Amino acid sequence: MEKVRARVIVEGRVQGVFFRHHTYEMAFRLGIKGWVKNRRDGRVEAVFEGDQERVDQMIQWCHQGPSEAQVTKVYVTSEIFTGEFEDFSVTY
Repeated sequence: MEKVRARVIVEGRVQGVFFRHHTYEMAFRLGIKGWVKNRRDGRVEAVFEGDQERVDQMIQWCHQGPSEAQVTKVYVTSEIFTGEFEDFSVTY
């Protein structure tokens, strides 16, 4: 299976609703590596690396997020897979 990397920025009510925590849990379940963080502009940003199918599932999940979130827009940018991550982390 092809390995891919995606950078995702999520807009809406996505801070203060455990979005990062739930993203971490979902990434762990899917075997995704990378990171997620809150941005100063109120959005959440993440980098996902893994199998194409799993990264696609992760991106799909970001369109909804946890039940407390209200996602209004998701920006996805494909990047070159680097394999630099050993796991998935919440960045502060």
